[in-house]
Amino acid sequence: MRKHAFIAMLALSVLGIGAPSYAVPDGALKVTQRIPGPDGGWDYVSFDAARRRAYFSHGSVVLSLDVDSEHLNPAFAQGDHLHAIVAVPGSEDLVTTNSGDNSVRIIKAADGALVKSLSVADDADGAVYDPATGLVAVVNGGPGLITLIDVARQTVAGTIKVGDKLEFAAVGPHGRLYVNVASTGEVAVVDLVARKAIGRYPMADCKRPTGIAYVEGGRIVSACGSGAAKILDAASGKELASFKIGGFPDSVLYDPKRHLAMIPTALDGNLWVISLAGPDNNTIVQTVPTQIGARTGTVDPKTGRVYLPTAEYVLPVPPGQRPTTKPGTFQILVLDRR
Repeated sequence: MRKHAFIAMLALSVLGIGAPSYAVPDGALKVTQRIPGPDGGWDYVSFDAARRRAYFSHGSVVLSLDVDSEHLNPAFAQGDHLHAIVAVPGSEDLVTTNSGDNSVRIIKAADGALVKSLSVADDADGAVYDPATGLVAVVNGGPGLITLIDVARQTVAGTIKVGDKLEFAAVGPHGRLYVNVASTGEVAVVDLVARKAIGRYPMADCKRPTGIAYVEGGRIVSACGSGAAKILDAASGKELASFKIGGFPDSVLYDPKRHLAMIPTALDGNLWVISLAGPDNNTIVQTVPTQIGARTGTVDPKTGRVYLPTAEYVLPVPPGQRPTTKPGTFQILVLDRR
């Protein structure tokens, strides 16, 4: 994903902030475990419900976590500046995006072995599976394209021009794709069946939107890099709710069983939990302390556990230099209700 990590992490050294400490209500999410992993950066995280695994893009490798045994495979599959990892329902394949060599790779879910590498446009970033078309939609963020991957045929099935700088995407019903437009603060609406962009939803006071999720009730939840979250009606783009969150969010996690959306924010080290049903519908119901740098993750739909990768940063960051992480501190935070 096209990030503003340098600017955001510089802010860490200036603000000197960390996760707050306070009592956790019974039954609420909290960090219950920290699973160590190899040093390196991280990006998208996804969950494979069929195989009970969480996948983490980690530089040039995919980390695979068996969530039941808690076994972490530190080199499940190879890549080149990896971003998204998508489990393709009804198949034995996964799809990864690689901006290093501008490829989409089809790999075996059994062992991570390469099946085929497909050349695509620059900045192969986010990706989602669309059940209406049976295609994987890949976001080429810089060129403003959606590339369609036919996994069964192992081919590029076409591209759709959206324009501007794109970020995360989420799939709705009937082949609708909703894509955050980072450069304009909008959500682009794409018809994957007709293979064309059909509209945009502006989001007031939303700069650099990143994470997005399509949730129950025909709603879109979008996270803004400027420290806001938006809930929109997916059919019309009407704003249903807006609230402040922490800085540098990078994904929106959706737990349909528990009717929750969750947004991890890196600058303050919090997970913002949004109720999507009941008397607290469309409101933040919990702010969970995590760790500075935790900005993306996934949720196990069976157990409701949340998995967030992060590491400890070397602070303060010297002026003009990129932030670095401390060796030996990469870990996966596990949040549970136990």
